[in-house]
Amino acid sequence: MKKILAMLLCALLIVSCTAALAEKVGVSMPTKDLQRWNQDGDNMKALLEEAGYEVDLQFANNDVATQLNQVQTMIDEDCAVVVIAAIEGSSLGAALDAAGAKGVKVIAYDRLLMDNENVDYYATFDNYMVGTVQGTFVKDALDLDNAEGPFNVEFTAGDPGDNNAGFFFNGAMDVLKPYIEEGKIIVPSGQTEFEQVATPTWKTDVAQARAEDILASNYADGTKLDAWVCSNDSTALGVTNALEANYVGDWPIITGQDCDIQNTKNMIAGKQSMSVFKDTRTLAAQVVKMVGQILSGEEVDVNDTETYNNNVKVVPSFLCEPVFANADNYKELLIDSGYYTEDQLAD
Repeated sequence: MKKILAMLLCALLIVSCTAALAEKVGVSMPTKDLQRWNQDGDNMKALLEEAGYEVDLQFANNDVATQLNQVQTMIDEDCAVVVIAAIEGSSLGAALDAAGAKGVKVIAYDRLLMDNENVDYYATFDNYMVGTVQGTFVKDALDLDNAEGPFNVEFTAGDPGDNNAGFFFNGAMDVLKPYIEEGKIIVPSGQTEFEQVATPTWKTDVAQARAEDILASNYADGTKLDAWVCSNDSTALGVTNALEANYVGDWPIITGQDCDIQNTKNMIAGKQSMSVFKDTRTLAAQVVKMVGQILSGEEVDVNDTETYNNNVKVVPSFLCEPVFANADNYKELLIDSGYYTEDQLAD
């Protein structure tokens, strides 16, 4: 009996010591309004807990002040590492300063944290490549190297406060700009600069309102629209909604990114031509690996030390590779891989 009690006490001591040694990790996501951030947050929390860490996961409802307070609380409550997907990249300076003063390591997640030296690492997808995949799809679909044209194309980019949005837009524009310059692509709205085509907070209704204005001003007379380059799925959904209500010509090419459920349904239905699939499970797993390396004092995996300058420093980064998706391969990418179930994509 004494031996059993001793064993139980020993087991309790081990559990107690393990709990005491468990490091706390903060995860700050911008909002629950977009499907992808729910998936990112849940995936990361599950993997971090599986690895033995205590996790404080917070969503900021797309409110900068809320995110600032949440991150500051994570730092005050002794998170050893904080992973941040920022609403606005330059808005968290006070919290980042506090992290630096306290020795808390910061990983910028998918969106680069700007204008502060206390950003230790950045984990994302190759954002410029996302744009080049979209631009190349439009180039090939319209056969721009061989077709006579001209073709009418419009652009919808992302949030000016998201550093990634510029990479997406520039990647696509760098592919298509030569055809604009030679007159093979015409942009009837005249809006070709990022500042003109940006969509604050990536909101679907904002993208839809702008698309409705463009259609009313430039296509109401029957002018054909050949393609609309959208940087992500939430903006593509807004453009699709506007087209369904305000456009009667042949359906244009529409690009997107993220393979959100409704957009994947739209791809299956022929309403959206493609989306760039960024498997958030891959990114979450990489971040969990980086957290473990930081906390164990190991060298942290990065594969880019040149590209991502936050105006104060070049942040060591790990870039995951995005994948092309359309109606032909979505089953393999999304269903066979377990990302979605068939029921989720059913009408």
